[in-house]
Amino acid sequence: MVRLPNQQYTKEFKEEAVKMALNENITKIEVARRLGIPKETLYGWINKYNETGIISGKEKTYKASDLETENTRLRRDLAEAKMERDILKKATAYFAKESR
Repeated sequence: MVRLPNQQYTKEFKEEAVKMALNENITKIEVARRLGIPKETLYGWINKYNETGIISGKEKTYKASDLETENTRLRRDLAEAKMERDILKKATAYFAKESR
């Protein structure tokens, strides 16, 4: 068996491969086959993306766990705002009824 030299992939190629694997209705193995890359390589990129939120490079982006934390905080804030809105609706209706 002949060992192939390590292939260097661009950051853009990696990002597109991960996007295809995560967003499309095809299997990860099929994505790897279509792109001509080993499935283990694609799985490695996906795992790295899931852990760090980035695929490669030194750019500063949000980690997946940071986004989940932010999403949780925003959901809690939205629930609180809805509750306050409902209370204000009831108070408005109450005071409108009293002023008649």
